[in-house]
Amino acid sequence: MDLIQVDQEKCIKCGHCAQVCPVGVIGMGQYGPMVSGQHCIACGHCVAICPTEALDNVHSPLAGQPPLEKMPVWDADAAARFLRSRRSVRAYQKTAVSREKIRQLLDIARFAPTASNSQGVAYRVIDHSDTLRSITAAVIDWVEKALKTPPWAGSSYEAPLTAQIASFRQSGKDVILRDAPCLVVAMADKSFLPTGRDNAHFSLSYAELYASSIGLGTCWAGFVEACAVANYQPLLDLLNLPENMSVTGAVMVGYPQYAYKRLVDRKPLQIVWQ
Repeated sequence: MDLIQVDQEKCIKCGHCAQVCPVGVIGMGQYGPMVSGQHCIACGHCVAICPTEALDNVHSPLAGQPPLEKMPVWDADAAARFLRSRRSVRAYQKTAVSREKIRQLLDIARFAPTASNSQGVAYRVIDHSDTLRSITAAVIDWVEKALKTPPWAGSSYEAPLTAQIASFRQSGKDVILRDAPCLVVAMADKSFLPTGRDNAHFSLSYAELYASSIGLGTCWAGFVEACAVANYQPLLDLLNLPENMSVTGAVMVGYPQYAYKRLVDRKPLQIVWQ
């Protein structure tokens, strides 16, 4: 089947599809758009830009691209307030998050930008409390061992991490997953690294931004990711990943226990114009 199909009755030969194609697969011929290359990345730009719905692409069909006529447009202030309102949530309600809710969250994450539209991100979702506690314990063991060797030993992280480990050992306080009812672990094929890790981080960032709109809170589970990247076998056994897959990111998810009353602040902006 041809890569693109063009309805000649609708096509006005504006050339927009050829102009926006990021890899030059589409060109303009005597009768309108035509395939001029082989490496289509299925981004769908050609279909989305067509003002008359004259073009279809087998890799990114018109039927799968909803129209934008009713798309609400935020003003700059509303968008800025939304983005600034995102916070890392480390206190969660003792309420389970339904799998349908997690599916809704990750279904948006898959629309994040990825290198050449390569995507390639899969997820393992852990929502069993016993497994979550075991993951925390495994990560604590790994951190405890890591603190005995460089670059962690003697670093600025040693004292606060030692205190957190002591808190876990003495009281059982979950200083890794913060008693979140759900952990989302992103993974990518080992042959796809490091691109797969970048793609996963973009996708999880989308999830973190979208989460608040459906009542959820998130926090990056950095220690889980670091522990997995270090190939700590007790954690890998708990995650039970396919042999060809590697952990590329992780976030904890749950319903926030508290509501913040102010927008987040950050260090001053630094820009060098050149």
